[in-house]
Amino acid sequence: MAALHRALLVPAHACDRGVSALAQFSDLGHNRAMSYVEMHPENPQPRFITRAVDILKQGGTIALPTDSGYAIATALGNKDGMDVIRSIRKLDDKHNFSLLCHSFAQLGELVIVGNSEFRTIKALTPGAYTFILKGTKEVPRMTLNKKKHTVGVRIPDHVITQKLVEAMGEAILCSTLIMPGEDEPLTDGFEVDERIGKQVDLVLVGPCGKAEPTTVVDFSEGSPEVVRKGAGDTDLFE
Repeated sequence: MAALHRALLVPAHACDRGVSALAQFSDLGHNRAMSYVEMHPENPQPRFITRAVDILKQGGTIALPTDSGYAIATALGNKDGMDVIRSIRKLDDKHNFSLLCHSFAQLGELVIVGNSEFRTIKALTPGAYTFILKGTKEVPRMTLNKKKHTVGVRIPDHVITQKLVEAMGEAILCSTLIMPGEDEPLTDGFEVDERIGKQVDLVLVGPCGKAEPTTVVDFSEGSPEVVRKGAGDTDLFE
């Protein structure tokens, strides 16, 4: 099936014609879409958002732009999707995944947020930050850090990502798309498609924010600790 990838690339203008090549291929019962779509940066096309949501809910993986480079995403609790992400990035089973959230209310259902954390996170979201906190029972155990029972959560300041998570109706599990041996995330959707398009079910092509990963702030021990400086300003913690 992977060999058919290039024949089934579907740019946005082609998707306006009746039934797309993706739909024809999917109707055959195959579960890998082999496609990319070009997203409008300010008004993401609902049909493409719906397509991405359907793929996630059916157990697939996608690559999407965020406010801090590209990310690879799958549905929360999807072990196969997590394995795909680990395979692409050459990660071991100790890797900490993050959850893309649409709102602070959604974030609050997934992690335990104290008063001091509440004020800090509220002030910095949406934005290019990942916050590490203790997970609640709503988060599958396979997603939590095995020793600390923590998970990263983020509310991206990015229209396409926000529309996707809102349409999904729940948080989406993700990992920043930093390729093995590289230090910065990929930021160009066409390059993403060239490099990993055969390994994911859909690439959303659109602009990213900064060409840096998120700033990671760990609240798991109480006081905030910046464990990775990235796209988010760290002045508040210095």
